[in-house]
Amino acid sequence: MRNLESHQLVFETSRIKQFFIEGWILFRIQLSIIRESWALIFILASVFPFTTLMFLKFFTENPSDELIMRMITGNMLFALIIMGMNVMAQDISSQKHQGHFTFYASLPIAKLNFVLANLFRGMLMSFPSFIILGLIGQVVYEVQFKLSFGIIPVAFLTIMSVVGIGVFLGFWSPNLQLTNLLVQALMMFVSFLTPVMVDMNQLPAILQWISYVFPTTYAAAALRELLIIGWTWTVTVNTLVLLFFTILSYILIVKKINWRMET
Repeated sequence: MRNLESHQLVFETSRIKQFFIEGWILFRIQLSIIRESWALIFILASVFPFTTLMFLKFFTENPSDELIMRMITGNMLFALIIMGMNVMAQDISSQKHQGHFTFYASLPIAKLNFVLANLFRGMLMSFPSFIILGLIGQVVYEVQFKLSFGIIPVAFLTIMSVVGIGVFLGFWSPNLQLTNLLVQALMMFVSFLTPVMVDMNQLPAILQWISYVFPTTYAAAALRELLIIGWTWTVTVNTLVLLFFTILSYILIVKKINWRMET
C-alpha cells in the first residue's frame, strides 16, 4: 500500500512538483550510496592534505602570515580536489562503464535532476574534509580566520565548481582507464603547478596562463582574501568567476551525459 502511494506521488500533474519529487528521490538514492562509507570517505579525503599540511609545518621555519594562509587554504582545496574531482570522476565513470546508468535511462526522469543529484553527492562528499582541514590549519598554525557570512557563497561555489569538473569527466570519459590516468595527472597538476599553494608570480609564465582555466585559481584567491581581510571587490570578482565555472560545468555535463556505455 505504501509503495502504491509512493508511485502515485511520483506522477504529479504539475511539472514543478514532479521536478522536485524526482530530484528528492534521486538525491536520496545518491545519499544511500555514500551512507555506509562516510567514515572511509572522510579519512581518504583528509589524510593526504593533512599529511601535506603537517609536512609544510615541519619544513618551513617562521613562515609569514601570508604563507601560512596560503598553505591552509591550499590544503583545503587539495582535499576538495581529491574528493570533488578525483573520486567523483572515477566513481561516475565506473558506474557508467558497468552499465549502471542504463537503469536510469529506462526511468521517466529528467537529466537535469540526475545531474543535480550527482553534483550534490559530490558536494556532500567534499564538504566535511574541506571544513575540517580549515579548522585543523587554524589550530596547527595558531591563526584565526576572519569569518563572515560571505564564506557561505564562496565555499558553496568553490565546491560546486570543482565537483562540476569531476562529474563532467566521469560522464565524458570514453573508458575507465583513461579516467583514472586523467584525473590522477590533473589532480597533481592543479594542486602543485597552479597558484593553489604557491603565489602566481612564482610560476613560469606558461603555467600562469594555463592556471586561468581552472576554477581552483579563483577559489584560492577568493578564500585567502576572504579569510584574511573579509569581503572585498577581489572576492566579488572571483566569486562571480566561480559562478561562471559552475554554470559552464553544468551545461557541459548536460550536453555530454550519456546514459549508456559506448561500444
